[in-house]
Amino acid sequence: MLTAENTRVATLGERTVPSPKRLSTTPGDGLGDFVPEEARVLHCIEFFPDRPCATEISFEKAGPRERIFFRPEQTRAAIVTCGGLCPGINNVIRSVFLELYYHYGVKDVLGIRYGYQGLNPAQGKPPVLLTRQFVDKIHKEGGSVLGSSRGNQDPGVMVDFLQRENISVLFCVGGDGTQKAAHLIHEEASRRGAKISVVGIPKTIDNDIMHVSRTFGYSTALEKAREVIDSAHVEARGAPNGIGLVKLMGRDSGFIAAGATLASQEVNFCLIPEVPFSLEGEGGFLQVLEKRLADRGHAVIVVAEGAGQDLMGGVGEERDESGNLRYKDIGAFLRDRIAEHFHSRGVPINLKYFDPSYIIRSIPANGDDSLLCNGLARHAVHAAMAGKTDVLIGLMHDVFIHVPIPLVIRGRKRISPEGELWMGVIEATGQPERFGPANAEGKGLRK
Repeated sequence: MLTAENTRVATLGERTVPSPKRLSTTPGDGLGDFVPEEARVLHCIEFFPDRPCATEISFEKAGPRERIFFRPEQTRAAIVTCGGLCPGINNVIRSVFLELYYHYGVKDVLGIRYGYQGLNPAQGKPPVLLTRQFVDKIHKEGGSVLGSSRGNQDPGVMVDFLQRENISVLFCVGGDGTQKAAHLIHEEASRRGAKISVVGIPKTIDNDIMHVSRTFGYSTALEKAREVIDSAHVEARGAPNGIGLVKLMGRDSGFIAAGATLASQEVNFCLIPEVPFSLEGEGGFLQVLEKRLADRGHAVIVVAEGAGQDLMGGVGEERDESGNLRYKDIGAFLRDRIAEHFHSRGVPINLKYFDPSYIIRSIPANGDDSLLCNGLARHAVHAAMAGKTDVLIGLMHDVFIHVPIPLVIRGRKRISPEGELWMGVIEATGQPERFGPANAEGKGLRK
């Protein structure tokens, strides 16, 4: 539950240093304005007669402050990129460096190599000094020029490294696992009384970070996923009883699958983790698919990687390096079950299976994500130089905000089966709201 207390952002202390940025608070001078510390962004902006809106809940507005905590000429900063790859990481690295170097005058910016492993000297991955030449064209490349990794490192060891290297600002680019580690770094630094600002920048292609309307990489993922879906549609229509099956990323949240479905408008069935579905029996997915082929002769199916885990016996206990439970391959499972189903009925099909996951996450950012990366990165620098810590830069109602990391790591943002996004998917695909006995006659299927 959100409260005025848990939306409060931690700070390292009083801001006494005049900001070197060429901004002012003089109206009409043609320059941007500093953001007052009291500026807030309402969490709730929709008002309904029968539904209360907590107007007292708000987030701190991000942006440059008139007075900052760190003296730029004495500040050494570092940036680390963690977790899976995502379009736009290099854009963020570049914009963080440019904001620090040119606008604040911070000349010492380190790139931490291969995620949090680079903060542990025992891993043998020393940092690289970022320069204007180093970052010049990196935004045109996919991946991370610093490298990335999964897995935990000892917070004590990482803070030892930060103190030994005299790093007073650390930017952590990643999803909820990365931010959990960032919070632990903050806690260890606070325990020692070390004045280290830890600022998160939300990176997850799944768009599943709490209290952030959109993370960078998501827009690019939708664009590339739509291309794959359109190819699947061509393949499906080009053969008798053609089926195009596309598996997209989305462990616990189906935002890519749902968003790409709406972007493409060629999808007949979209399956996501938030909406369980049955395969067999009256109104089950396979029966409804069979009816679709009988009526239209082709079908396009999009499935998120975390969907239908219960159909394969549920998730086991095995975890990856980030501590996430290892999910079974729903794409391959569906491919085989669809083939078995139609073979058992003597119905020939032409099934094409697409899994573009690693292609999608490794490409450069599109224009929309490039803009978002730049905004997130520069606002992260403003927050850090002002002494904000244990905070993530978010976007809410198209305004950049400060979100305390403890709020971010409480859970993951998920699609509401009653919300506008999923209702849009139902309307665009014509699929039933649920697969099961209630749809034994294919209720809701578009002819």
